[in-house]
Amino acid sequence: MIVQVLGCSHQHSSLAVREQLALGPEQTRAALDGLRREFPGVEAVLLSTCNRVELYTATLQSDAPTRRQIAEFFARFRHVDAKEILGHFYDRHGRDSVRHLFMVASSLDSMVVGESQISSQVKLAYQIATQQQSAGPLTHAVFQSASRVARRVAHETAIHERRVSVPSVAVAEFARQVFERFEDKQVLVIGAGEMADETLRYLQKEGVREVTIINRSLERAAELAHLRGGRVKPWSDLLTELASADLVVTATGAPQAIVTLADFDRVAKTRRGRTLVILDLAVPRDVEPEIGNRPGVYLYSIDDLQATCERNRRERQSELPKALQIVDEETDRFMANLHFREVGPVIGRLQKTWEQPKEEELRRLLNKLPQLDERARQEIERSFDRLTNKLLHPPLESLRQECRDGVPTALLQSLGRLFRFAA
Repeated sequence: MIVQVLGCSHQHSSLAVREQLALGPEQTRAALDGLRREFPGVEAVLLSTCNRVELYTATLQSDAPTRRQIAEFFARFRHVDAKEILGHFYDRHGRDSVRHLFMVASSLDSMVVGESQISSQVKLAYQIATQQQSAGPLTHAVFQSASRVARRVAHETAIHERRVSVPSVAVAEFARQVFERFEDKQVLVIGAGEMADETLRYLQKEGVREVTIINRSLERAAELAHLRGGRVKPWSDLLTELASADLVVTATGAPQAIVTLADFDRVAKTRRGRTLVILDLAVPRDVEPEIGNRPGVYLYSIDDLQATCERNRRERQSELPKALQIVDEETDRFMANLHFREVGPVIGRLQKTWEQPKEEELRRLLNKLPQLDERARQEIERSFDRLTNKLLHPPLESLRQECRDGVPTALLQSLGRLFRFAA
């Protein structure tokens, strides 16, 4: 049985390389169909994210595809030069490939350790492979185990609990310090880039409903409003909207502050001391820092947020040894079960060796006791079965234990000589 992974990731390859190979769901389906035609009999699951493109294969034979073959397949499929991507491809086999998948599914191999998205991406890759009938018994086993490992890491460690992106920290660890609920809050978003988008997404998960978006480009503001919802206002309405906002997210690329202390003091009169949270995610800052000294104003800059992000990263890292121990335990367990499956034919012969004399002795005994009713006969048969299973348990348990380190060839040969069957 051969299990392996071939591909590239952020650990070894640039974004430019990964972009050439990245696949959407429909492209993944087509690629799996092509792989099945080119490598019949090989099970395959294809995982493609922004940080990695990996092909997991499994086969009962020794005809597993090589790193070069897979690189050439991807080159043909994506119309790129095979020589350009071959050097970026890694391949791992056996235990290393299983451990790698468990690391990936548990978010321990991610660019941001502990990020939660990868687990669902692994599940989707497995689901697509199952639908395309490119998965099989071995890939079913290893990907189902990967899901179990990811759940263990999530439940038994705190590696997912600390947020490490600026937008998630801004909302969950700063805005939530001030507001217990967000459903009734007026949110003003100044800017329409990625930072503003991601922060708005986190706010909406917290229940935000009323959103106003202002950007120097009305077109960009409209695009964000179309994606996330909300109303668009022109740049000239900035101070008017600031007067009615409860929470402001600002992330523009302006070279200097867009809200000065004088600006704020003019609108503060209409606010009448209402609480205001300002998440200034811009560099340079969009809001003059002196505004944070005004009554009722909670102003957080990118430095405040990044300091918390870094602290959370360190706390996640402190959980890493515990998570790695879980991965190693589960890898050992999976490999032991995998090797145990490989010795299945030997187990079958061993059981058959014991089954024949058991049946002969049972038949001889029951022939001598014709007066027994059916209930008594069944009880005797069950007793013989229990005795056989108890006698078989020690050699089978020895096999299972030895399978932790690979297929125990010497033990199999010894069992074959001891019980007189070919191992």
